[in-house]
Amino acid sequence: MKKIIVLACIIAIGCAANLIKVGAAGEPTRFELALVTDSGTIDDRSYNQAAWEGLVQYAREKNISHKYYYPSEMSDNAFLKAIDMAVRDGAKIVVAPGFLFEVPVFFAQDRYPGVNFILVDGTPHNGDWHYGPVFRTRQNTVSVLYAEDQAGFLAGYAAVRDGYRKLGFVGGMAVPAVVRYGCGFVQGAEYAAQELGLAAGSVAVNYHYTGGFSATPETQWLAASWYNSGGDVIFVCGGAGCNSVMAAAEQAGKKVIGVDVDQSGESPTVITSAMKMLQTTVYACIAAYYNGNFPGGRTHVFSAADGGVGLPMSTSRFRNFNRANYDAIYSKLASGSVPGISELDDRGSPRVVPVKIIKIIEE
Repeated sequence: MKKIIVLACIIAIGCAANLIKVGAAGEPTRFELALVTDSGTIDDRSYNQAAWEGLVQYAREKNISHKYYYPSEMSDNAFLKAIDMAVRDGAKIVVAPGFLFEVPVFFAQDRYPGVNFILVDGTPHNGDWHYGPVFRTRQNTVSVLYAEDQAGFLAGYAAVRDGYRKLGFVGGMAVPAVVRYGCGFVQGAEYAAQELGLAAGSVAVNYHYTGGFSATPETQWLAASWYNSGGDVIFVCGGAGCNSVMAAAEQAGKKVIGVDVDQSGESPTVITSAMKMLQTTVYACIAAYYNGNFPGGRTHVFSAADGGVGLPMSTSRFRNFNRANYDAIYSKLASGSVPGISELDDRGSPRVVPVKIIKIIEE
């Protein structure tokens, strides 16, 4: 009966836990590692799930109690309340996956100086866009970012080396991370085209930002028109807009390149995904804490040099591009022998990407 009451209370307060342990007195034990989900669920095949898997991997290896929390709604206050709950339950580390946590973590790092925060894909700030936001990363917080240009580069390189010549890029809002994906994609395609000795104009990239991250009929129509005009594969960096492009690809019998996480399970049209290795980086940050060298107080950009980005070769559906090809180009990225990929101006907009072979068609 006590267990039923405990579970009912957990549901009532709007949080969920993995492997909840109950003490001798019927009370939950304390949880040392915690994750608060953003707008998705713990099994969303995206940020939450990937970050959680990194946390669980370390926790199980070291036998550390762990738990995740669902906020009651998508708001800064709800996120902070979920963090409060995690700290009350004994969290030493709180993982916050996604830019929605930038403001909540900004305040939580001051509220709980004895707790460490791992903010994935974001930088803490106070959210005051009227007077200008204040960015501050305390010593108990690490801001984790990724080299999206390198992930995009790998996707574009692999597509051309695999034999695709009519490519597309559909981005959501033209924020720096999405822009870096797109610029890297073009540069990767260009690099492969030069390696293969292709003629100028033999590879084309249709390039477009939808202005949002929702699945819309307009995005599906755009993708369908590209496919019907001879397009082979579209790299989509548009949140739920990926679903719109995948639907168009399924109808046209064409291909898609996913983003952020391995999206091969979302549609048989997905040939690969430009990934941020969230599981690896969350694991690494937690391990650093327990090893006494938590990288707090700064932003760490994970790149190929530390295995922070990549393609999921074990689930990719390439025709010709193989592991040896991938390892060769990856080692070049990791060593820095590939020159600067994408550049942004001081407003976060893309500079002109110099290409000789690729034909860019902006729409």
